[in-house]
Amino acid sequence: MDQDGQDLTARVVASFGVAPEPRTREVLEAVTRHLHALVRELRPTQREWAQAVDFLTAVGHMCDDTRQEFVMLSDVLGVSSLVEVVNGDPESTEGTVLGPFHQTGSPPRALGESIDLVGTGTPCVVTGRVTDSTGAPVPGASVDVWQCDDHGFYDVQQPGVQPQGNGRGLFTADAQGAFRFRTVVPSHYPIPTDGPVGRLLTAAHRHPYRPAHVHLMVAAPGFRTLTTHLFVAGSPYLDGDAVFAVRPGLVVDFAEVSDAAQAAVHGVDTPFRHADVTVRLAGPKEATR
Repeated sequence: MDQDGQDLTARVVASFGVAPEPRTREVLEAVTRHLHALVRELRPTQREWAQAVDFLTAVGHMCDDTRQEFVMLSDVLGVSSLVEVVNGDPESTEGTVLGPFHQTGSPPRALGESIDLVGTGTPCVVTGRVTDSTGAPVPGASVDVWQCDDHGFYDVQQPGVQPQGNGRGLFTADAQGAFRFRTVVPSHYPIPTDGPVGRLLTAAHRHPYRPAHVHLMVAAPGFRTLTTHLFVAGSPYLDGDAVFAVRPGLVVDFAEVSDAAQAAVHGVDTPFRHADVTVRLAGPKEATR
C-alpha cells in the first residue's frame, strides 16, 4: 500500500529523470517533491484544491500588457524579494523587486531631463553615480527609471489621464558614471486590490501599501544588471512594505533645498527635493547552470 502517497511522489519524481537538460530536471524534481510535501501537510479537500486552481486561473486572467498579477502574487508572498536575496552580491548595491509596472522600452531621455510630464507634485532632482565594486566609475551605464506620480499612480494605471511614459526614462551615464534627472517626489500607494491578489490580502487582513520609491534598473557591459529602489526617507510603510522590498541601505534622504543657485543649475524652482545616490554594480558571477 502507498503510505501517504510517498510511492506516488517517487514515481512522479522519477518520471522527470529522463529530462536531458540538468537544470530542467533539477527544477521539476524539486517542485514535485515540495508540492507533494505541501499537500501531505495541508491535506486539502478536493473542493479546496479546486479553489486553489480557480485562484491561479483568476490570477492569469488579470495579466495583460500593462499589469502582471502573477508578479504581484510573487511579491506579496515575499518570493520576489527572496529571489533577490539569494541572488544578491555583497559587492553591489542591494537589489529589490522588479514590481508589476516595469515596461520595456522606456523613453530615452537626455541627462537632466524631466520624467514628469504632468507638472504636479513637489519638484525633485535625482543625481547619482554608477560605480564598480571598487568605486571606479562605470561610464555609459544605462539607467532605466520608473515611478508613480504624486498621487500614487503609474502611467499605465491611468491611460487618458497621464501621458504614456510619464514617470519613466532611460538615461545614459556620462564618462564619469554620473546621471541625473528631474521628477516629482512619488507618493506611497496601494498595489492594485481589484483582483485575486487583493482578495488574498483582504482574507489575510493585510494592507496593500508600499512606501514611496523610485525604481532603477542599471546595466552595463561586463556587469550584472541591478534592479533596485530609492525609498523616500520618512515615507509611511517603510516598516511594513506589502511586498517586503525595503532594505535599510536603500532608504534615501530626499532633502529639501531652498538655494536658488542650485535650483538654477537643475532648472527647477525652489524649494525642491534632492536625492543623491551611488549605485554599485558587481561583475557577472561565473555561470554554474
